[in-house]
Amino acid sequence: MTKIGVLALQGAVAEHIRGIEKAGAEGVVVKRTEQLADLDGIILPGGESTTIGKLMRTYGFIDALREFSAAGKPIFGTCAGLIVIAKEITGQPEAHLELMDITVARNAFGRQRESFETDLPIKGIDENVRAVFIRAPLIEKVGPGVEVLATYDGQIVAAQQGHLLAASFHPELTDDFRLHSYFLDMVKQSLA
Repeated sequence: MTKIGVLALQGAVAEHIRGIEKAGAEGVVVKRTEQLADLDGIILPGGESTTIGKLMRTYGFIDALREFSAAGKPIFGTCAGLIVIAKEITGQPEAHLELMDITVARNAFGRQRESFETDLPIKGIDENVRAVFIRAPLIEKVGPGVEVLATYDGQIVAAQQGHLLAASFHPELTDDFRLHSYFLDMVKQSLA
C-alpha cells in the first residue's frame, strides 16, 4: 500500500492522516528523519511556519526533506507547509526548504478573525472543493515551471510544480478529501 507521511512537528496531523486514509493510502505520523526512507510522499501541514522551520532545523528535517524532494518524492504543503516549501518568503531574508519556485506572503488574508470558508474550483478536480482559510498565506509569484491550480479573488491559492503541491488553505479540515486523492495520484505517478 502507498505510504504517505504527515510531518508531525505542529499542526493538524490527525486530520491529514484521516484524509490520506479516506483517499486510500496508509498515513504515517512522521517525527523522525529516518521515517522518510519508508515513505512514498509527505504532507507538511499548517501551523506556524517560523516555529515549524525552527523545529525542522533542530530535528534535521531541512536536509532530509531536500533529499526526499531531490529523489522525486512528492511533497504537499498546506497553509504553513506552503510557506515552508517556498523558494522565497516576502519580507524574510531566508526561506526554509526553498523547493518550490514560488514567492509567498505570510498571513496575507489577515488575522484569525478574518478566517473564512469558500467553495473553490481547482484545476484537475471535477467540482468545487471546500477550502478553509485560517491566517492563510498567499502565492504572490510563480516561476515558469509552476502551474496555478486555483485562485481566490484573483490571488493564487494553489499550485503545482512537478512533484510539489501547495495550497494556502486547509483541505484536512473538511470532509472533502479530493485534494488528498489528487496528491495520492501524484504519488502513484511518481512510483510508476
